[in-house]
Order: sequence, then structure tokens, then C-alpha cells
Amino acid sequence: MKAREATAADRPCAVPPARPGEFRPLAVGPLRVWPPVVLAPMAGVTNYPFRRLCRDFGAGLYVSEMITARGFLEGNAFTRLLASGGADERPRSVQIYGSDPAEVGPMAAVLADEGVEHLDLNFGCPVPKVTRHGGGSAIPVKPRLMAALVRAAVRGARGVPVTVKVRKGIDDGLLTYRDAGRVAEEEGAAAIGLHARTAAQLYAGRADWGAIADLKTRVRIPVLGNGDVWEPWDALRMMRETGCDGVIVGRGCLGRPWLFAELAAMFDGRAPAPAPTLGEIVAVMRRHAAALVEFFGPHRGVLQMRKWCTWYVAGFRGAARARSALTRIRTLEEMDAILARLDAGERWTGAASRATSAGRVQERVRLPHGYLADRDDAAPPVLPAAAWAAAADGG
Repeated sequence: MKAREATAADRPCAVPPARPGEFRPLAVGPLRVWPPVVLAPMAGVTNYPFRRLCRDFGAGLYVSEMITARGFLEGNAFTRLLASGGADERPRSVQIYGSDPAEVGPMAAVLADEGVEHLDLNFGCPVPKVTRHGGGSAIPVKPRLMAALVRAAVRGARGVPVTVKVRKGIDDGLLTYRDAGRVAEEEGAAAIGLHARTAAQLYAGRADWGAIADLKTRVRIPVLGNGDVWEPWDALRMMRETGCDGVIVGRGCLGRPWLFAELAAMFDGRAPAPAPTLGEIVAVMRRHAAALVEFFGPHRGVLQMRKWCTWYVAGFRGAARARSALTRIRTLEEMDAILARLDAGERWTGAASRATSAGRVQERVRLPHGYLADRDDAAPPVLPAAAWAAAADGG
């Protein structure tokens, strides 16, 4: 999809594009990222085919989905595949998921030896199958444990920049992001990303950008803001309101990789291009599907594409019926036949994607029994092998 040069009249922006020199490239160790935009690591989403697609549209830094340290070190074939990239992927970025420094450190060393240029540590995953074993967003509850993990990764990486991704905390009564920022800085992290929701919120409710601004005043390392970047101007508004050094884009790009082209335009001082038509989106879907089949193989690639189809067509007329059929496709030819029934000239509106954050949901966060009894404990949680396998399936 190659859009024509846009003007402000084509697509009115809620905020003006960047002024010359208003923002600087994001500094992550020796890396300089422009625009200062990071594709969020998302389990089951940010594999190499999607990262490559986003790169084609203009994202700045593209992080893999979380890769479990134990599975990686044990040579699990699928884990290794998810951690892999392509010759065109520079800088190559991998997110590590682990809660034992004895595993995180060696994994960082192996990845550095393989030429990975950026490592991120997952301290933000809120899903119950991760937190109930003391992983993800449960880790910052214990600052000494988090410190040991960051220290191990930084030492293992031997100069490759290590960043951390956290949430505000467990819930409104147990905020951890301030301690997490202090620990990240003290232990040598190159930057910290803050998803401005608690684990209890999961992905609902409004993100608290005030927490991003607060963290920015407390640390010297770069702060990346995450949460409620649905439109390209949301990213500029977040940076202007919070002073953060860059933005992390997650759910806003699901079924919408061209968001990164819009972000690049806004940061370069230009209005975003007109929203694409369904026909243009179908062309993107075919590229994406072909890349998934090439990477995962014909059967698994088509299965992967099913969920992507539902994201791509959300909000279009007739999408409900089409989505039901698309979740059952067995071949890409079936996908093409279903899409051919829709109006190729209809233009994307984006209303469906933003609706996913409506409301205020609070879930009880599941933690290991007695986990809060000693927050100074630095001992890694004891995780059964099945827990690691489950975490790898979608935190």
C-alpha cells in the first residue's frame, strides 16, 4: 500500500504534526531510533513476519514477542524460531521472559553473540498464567529480585543495550513503577518502558499518562510511554504532555501496520495519509499471509493468519459475517474468496480498534501463595516446567 502525499485537508489531525527539531531520536544505548516509536512486544503477534511488515511502513524499533529463557536455553525449536529474525532486521530486538537470573543472564549472552542489538526484559505481562507463578508484572513487586534480573541481563549482554518494560503496579493499592524505575537505572538498563495501566486493569480503561510524566521526573534514563496510542497524533500528544522520550505502540497496530507510516509522517512534520480502503488493506493482508506461510509453514501460517484476518476487517460493513468465516480458513485461497465479497472501496475508520479499551475493568491479580509476605526476597520463584510452556503461549 503506497499512499499519495497527504495534506492536512485530507485527514484532520487532533494535534499538529511535529515542529522542526521538536523531538529527538530515541537513544537506547548506542542505538538512535527515529521516529521515536517502538513496536510493543506482544505474544503471538510480534513474530518476524509482522515485524518486517511494520518496518516496511516505517516503525522505529521492532521488538519480538516474549521469548522464555528456559525454553530458549534448552533449545526448544519453536521458541528458537520465534526468537529468530531476518538478514534485513536491523536493529534486531528480542524480549526476554524469565524470573531466574541464572537463566536470563546466559540467554542475554547467547543473543548478544548472535548479533542481537537490543534486549528487553518483560516485567509487565498481566495475564494470570504468568503472574500466578511470579512472572511478568509480579516481578517488580520484589525490587531486589528485579535488580538481580536486570543486573544479570546487563552483564550477559556485554554492551548490548538492555531495557525493561513494566506496568504501574499490581493494582491501585500496590504501585511498583517508581521502584522499578530506580532499580532499572541503578542496574544499568538503557531505558524503561511504562504501560500506564495496572496489572488489574489488563488492557481496559484509560491509561494513566500522569504516571509516565511522574516516572520521567524520577529517572535519568529514557522513559517510553505505552497506552492509548490509537492514532498517530496520540503519540505526539503523549510526548508533549508527559515529556517522555518515545512511545510504545501495542494494540493500536493490530490489523493496522500502516499506523507506523502515519506516525513517521507526523514526527517528520507531515499530515498522515488518507485512511486506506479495504482494497488496499486486502493487499496488505496478502503480503502478511504470504510471509506467515513462508515463516511458519503452510498449515501453521494459515492458522496464524486467522486471527489477523479478524483484526484487519473489523469495522467494515459485513465484517461480522466475514470474520466468522475467516476464523475457519484452511487456505489463503479461501481467505481471498471471503474478502472478495466485501466492498473494496470502503474506507477504514478505526472505530472498532479503539472500542477495545472502553470501560473500566478491574481483575484480581493472581500471585503465588504468600508472595506479598516478603517483598525484600530476591529468590527467584520456583516454576514448574509446565508454567514456562504456558507462558510461552501468550503472555
